[in-house]
Amino acid sequence: MDIFSIIKLLGGLAFFLYGITIMSTGLEKIAGGRLERILKKMTDGRIRGFLLGTGITAGAIFTAIIQSSSAITVMLVGLVNSGVMQLNQTISVIMGSNVGTSMTAWLLSLTGIDDSSNFLLCMMQPKNFTPILALIGVI
Repeated sequence: MDIFSIIKLLGGLAFFLYGITIMSTGLEKIAGGRLERILKKMTDGRIRGFLLGTGITAGAIFTAIIQSSSAITVMLVGLVNSGVMQLNQTISVIMGSNVGTSMTAWLLSLTGIDDSSNFLLCMMQPKNFTPILALIGVI
């Protein structure tokens, strides 16, 4: 590692922290009381917050929701920094998003199943069960 790598690292960290500051300021201006009430209701209990975090990240395979627990964590830090959420609300959401990301990776690893003689294993492949989920979504 040379000096330029360290400079790049520090520059990237500076941009990251600057982005969080800008996001927090923007959230303070936009959020108001309505967003705060909605987030408080959605993260009222630990189980609800955990399920919210899991649903946001694990449900990303089937929808266009955020798939990265790191992105969720950065957004939650911005929400806490801006005063929209409390720290105790975000902990369960972060834990749920970590579990959801793990579930997403596990689900995508099922594409490597090659046993075509077992119906259950064939149905666990995303290429086989996603059309069924799409049909349910349309209905």
